[in-house]
Amino acid sequence: MSIEVLKPGLMTTVQDLGRTGFQKYGVLVSGAMDADSLRLANMLAGNKQNEAALEVTLMGPGPSLRFQKTALIAVAGADFSLTVNDEEAPLWRPVLVEEGSIITFGMCKRGSRAYMAVAGGIDVPPVMNSKSTYVRAGIGGCKGRQLQKGDSLAAGELTALSENIIEKLRAQMNPHGFAAPKWAVDRQYFLPLKKNPAIRVIKGEQFSRFTQSSQETFFAEPFRVTAKSDRMGYRLQGEALQLESPLEMISEAVSFGTIQVPPDGNPIVLLADRQTAGGYPRIAHIISADLSAVTQMMPGEQVQFQLIGLHEAERLCIERETKISELAARLKIEYLL
Repeated sequence: MSIEVLKPGLMTTVQDLGRTGFQKYGVLVSGAMDADSLRLANMLAGNKQNEAALEVTLMGPGPSLRFQKTALIAVAGADFSLTVNDEEAPLWRPVLVEEGSIITFGMCKRGSRAYMAVAGGIDVPPVMNSKSTYVRAGIGGCKGRQLQKGDSLAAGELTALSENIIEKLRAQMNPHGFAAPKWAVDRQYFLPLKKNPAIRVIKGEQFSRFTQSSQETFFAEPFRVTAKSDRMGYRLQGEALQLESPLEMISEAVSFGTIQVPPDGNPIVLLADRQTAGGYPRIAHIISADLSAVTQMMPGEQVQFQLIGLHEAERLCIERETKISELAARLKIEYLL
């Protein structure tokens, strides 16, 4: 099965959950910006959660793709218009598309990124145990770059779950060339997209080194996501944050969601293509349960940070993972038992 790229969109890349285990050598993790949406899309297509899928940036025209053979797909993430053969198609559920069908990603209503999983996963050569694209280094994905018109992508081997979903949907094919179950995953349950969201954080290692005024400002005042934002990090703008005194630091390891403050006082949220180490003071870390909400923000939106404790952050992480595990169990009951 192959997928032909008719229009690549603003930025469409192949991503999985990242290139872990190589940061000590200076190799970036990369991977999906909104990892939870990628995991959920893969589950709905019957794949393992870490399979490679397409990450579609919806800050401009979306891609158009032609399927050379019948395929099972699932799309999760941002709230936008998806069409199959010019007919509105559902998100957040398995969709069987007929041979020759054209899928188009349309206007985005809320959020900024969508993930399209294909049963079997996107079959590209792994680099350091990952198929994720890191464009700056030219590795992973489709020739180490974002998709271009004329590219052709293949899918891997189907799982038993994918085969069973396909078998059930074949009899439901509509005149427009696709079929989907009547049920759908509740996006608001997994990814409540809100404009200008409140994002929960825990204190960073250097939080106490900022002035009392800056500590209060960080939580009391909103920050705007600037246009100078990308997969490496979101640059925020607001009231400048200041240290109590000059601070010399040795670069230390950073993680997805680390919030650093450079000398200009405007925070930077480190994301999927972040460097492996950073030398700026870390005022806070975004909790894992809120990373999807952050990565779905658009330039121009505002974010308000909310302080919580470590135990509450852990509880929210467990709650999120429980939701995802419950969905995986329901899919197996529906299509395997």
